[in-house]
Amino acid sequence: MARPKPLAELIDACIGPAFAAQGFASTDILAAWPEIVGERLARFCRPAKLEWPRRRRSAEDGGGPEPGTLVVRVEGVFALELQHLAPVVVQRINAHYGWACVGKIVLKQDRVGQRGTVGAARGIDPARRGEVAKAVAGIEDAPLRDALDRLGIAAVATAGAPSPAPGKPKR
Repeated sequence: MARPKPLAELIDACIGPAFAAQGFASTDILAAWPEIVGERLARFCRPAKLEWPRRRRSAEDGGGPEPGTLVVRVEGVFALELQHLAPVVVQRINAHYGWACVGKIVLKQDRVGQRGTVGAARGIDPARRGEVAKAVAGIEDAPLRDALDRLGIAAVATAGAPSPAPGKPKR
């Protein structure tokens, strides 16, 4: 009887070639991403590919391999924060792997994950959701109205508790 294999071995065999095409040696960076950048940032950014520099054919190439450039997909609202944290993230990635594999990070603004209006709308108060819908109802351009609706829902969902009325101090 064959011994059971760990799921990690099977997954690596299946999606390993796709990761190799994007410059990743393994799926490890995706699995370790929340540990590297922290849970909060990991929800809004994902590594997309690792671009390695072309090898130089010179006699001066005595050192190890040159570090690559990590392309990270990031939600627009967190791009600035990740840009400021890029040196720290590069340092954490290199510490995780034990060598200077990443030299810099390039950010590409894009949607990350499967969080859409449906998921965000579940976590907010229906009255607040109604306020957002009412605020965008007068916009005639449907794509613009939908985008502003998603933005409003995301803003309301991430705001947490309602803000205090004017004149009342925050607690």
